[in-house]
Amino acid sequence: MVVRDELYEIGIVQRRKMFGSAGAEDQVDHTTDLNDKLQDFVTRYCFGDIWQRPGLSIPDRSKVTFAMLVATGKPHEMKVHARGAIENGVTPLELREIVVQAVLYCGIPAAVEGLRALDAVFAEMGVESNLDGEAAATVATGKTSAPSSRAGSGKKASR
Repeated sequence: MVVRDELYEIGIVQRRKMFGSAGAEDQVDHTTDLNDKLQDFVTRYCFGDIWQRPGLSIPDRSKVTFAMLVATGKPHEMKVHARGAIENGVTPLELREIVVQAVLYCGIPAAVEGLRALDAVFAEMGVESNLDGEAAATVATGKTSAPSSRAGSGKKASR
């Protein structure tokens, strides 16, 4: 049984903003004895409580959530939350950069799954994959060049 209290009302509004009615009312209104406890928890505590806490903005919560899903290798949820992140104002470039950062701390397989999820979501949503022009610049010149904003001068550090 899904408890319909203040937390539920706040949570269902947040779910609807991020995922539309298909990810909100359709999920809750079609529960079974198998999944009603999970839908209650997700709506009331996840989106009605934790997502509403002060300290992180909704877009920042989307970024953190997407990063954790990449780290734990959850491709279905990566797609769900990539869509939600875009609805929450996170840019496609920011999502790509989260995956690039994941290469360092989660490994190449996790980053590959993250990019696959983003590729599918971007195609579905009609989001242009040319995010910052780096790939086109590489193809045009046949070589890579480090942006001047990157740390390090290329000189060896003296010890």
